[in-house]
Amino acid sequence: MAATAKKFGRVPAAVARLATSPELLNGFLRLNATFEATTLPALDREVLVMTVAARNRCHLCVAMHTATLHGLSASPALIAALRAESTLPEPRLEALRGFVHAVMDTTGDVPADALAAFTDAGYTARNALEVVLGIGTYTLSTYANRLTGAPVDEAFAAHTWHAA
Repeated sequence: MAATAKKFGRVPAAVARLATSPELLNGFLRLNATFEATTLPALDREVLVMTVAARNRCHLCVAMHTATLHGLSASPALIAALRAESTLPEPRLEALRGFVHAVMDTTGDVPADALAAFTDAGYTARNALEVVLGIGTYTLSTYANRLTGAPVDEAFAAHTWHAA
């Protein structure tokens, strides 16, 4: 909790709710730190997170990671497309989004053409496994946030999102 407060300047409500299971909170924080240390660039990680969050209908994660995307100076068109679950304006990032969906849709039994589209966009076999790590990390987070009814903190209220 102290590390989270240091990172965000406070303890977000969702983190406080997850802390009712210290094991879950610690597991998520460790997984998240590991995911952040992958070879995927920060913007690519956020595209993955937003893809999982929107797919899993986590209003909180979409709001929080919209703020993160703004902090990374992501284009308004990219942010809007991620929030709308529509085709991304950047082909490389669209290949990532498509691969995330392929992994989730097939529970990892990704067809060869989907993997080829991902690697043809410049990603590696290592990146494919890092995508699995990111999906696992943020599936845990989105499910827990929804289960606990975690509210959107005031700091992210400007980025409130409702699933289509």
